Amino acid sequence: MPDWVAVIILGIIEGITEFIPVSSTGHLLIAERWLPRQTDLFNVVIQCGAVLAVLPLFSVRCQQLIFRWRETETRGYLLKLILAFGLTGAVGFVLEKKGIRLEENPRPIAWALVVGGVAFLVVERWLRNKPLRDEATWTMAVAVGIGQLIAAIFPGTSRSGSTILFSLVLGLSRPAATEFSFLVGIPTMLAAGGLKIFKALHHPGAGAPPEHWGSVLLAAVVASVVSFAVVKWFLRYVQSHTFEGFGWYRISLGVLILVFIR
Repeated sequence: MPDWVAVIILGIIEGITEFIPVSSTGHLLIAERWLPRQTDLFNVVIQCGAVLAVLPLFSVRCQQLIFRWRETETRGYLLKLILAFGLTGAVGFVLEKKGIRLEENPRPIAWALVVGGVAFLVVERWLRNKPLRDEATWTMAVAVGIGQLIAAIFPGTSRSGSTILFSLVLGLSRPAATEFSFLVGIPTMLAAGGLKIFKALHHPGAGAPPEHWGSVLLAAVVASVVSFAVVKWFLRYVQSHTFEGFGWYRISLGVLILVFIR
C-alpha cells in the first residue's frame, strides 16, 4: 500500500474518532496492525488538526465567552471551563512527571472500551424519564476535569466518553454535556499537543528518523475536514438521540480487540 494512502486512512480514522465517545486510541490500535506505524509527532499533529477544525462549530459560544464575559451567566460558564481545564492541566502535569500512565497495549484498551460501553448503557437506562438540566454546575466542571484525567491514564476510555458520562450522571442534558465536554477538550488537547510538538522539535530522540512533513500535513488536512463533518453531525445527533448506540459500538469493538488482537 502506498504511504500516502495509509496516511489518508489514518487521517480519516483520527477525524472520525477524536471527538465522538468511541476512543480514537482503540481505532488507531486496530489500524496500525495493517498500516505503517507513525511517529508520536505525526499522531499529535493530526490530532491538533482535528481539534482546530471544530472551532468554527462553536463560533457563537466562543464569541460569547470572549466579548460578553462580563455578563454573570457567561462569566460563570467561562470560570467553570477554566476550572475543568486547570484541574486537568495541574494534575496531568504531576502524573506525567511521575510517569503514571498505563501501557498502550490491546487488552487494557479493549477492557476500557467494554467498561465504558456498559457504563453508557447503564446510565442511559437510569436516565430514562428523568429531568435533565441545561446548565453546567461547579461539581460538573470538577467531574469533567477528573474525566479527562481518567482518559489520559487509561487509554481506550475516551476523553469525550468519560466527560460526557460524568456530566450525564450529574444531571446535565446530552447537548449541554456534549458542548461543555468539547469546549473543555479543545484547549486541553491543543495545550497537550503543543507541548509535545515543542518537545519533539527541540529535543528529538537520538537516532530518530526525520519527519515526513508532507505526510503529516496531508493527514492533518484530512483529519480536519473529516472531524469538522463528524462533529457537525454529532452535535445534531445528540439533540434527539441517546448514547446507547455508542455504548453497543464500544462493547463490540472491545470484544473484537480481545478476540482477534494480541
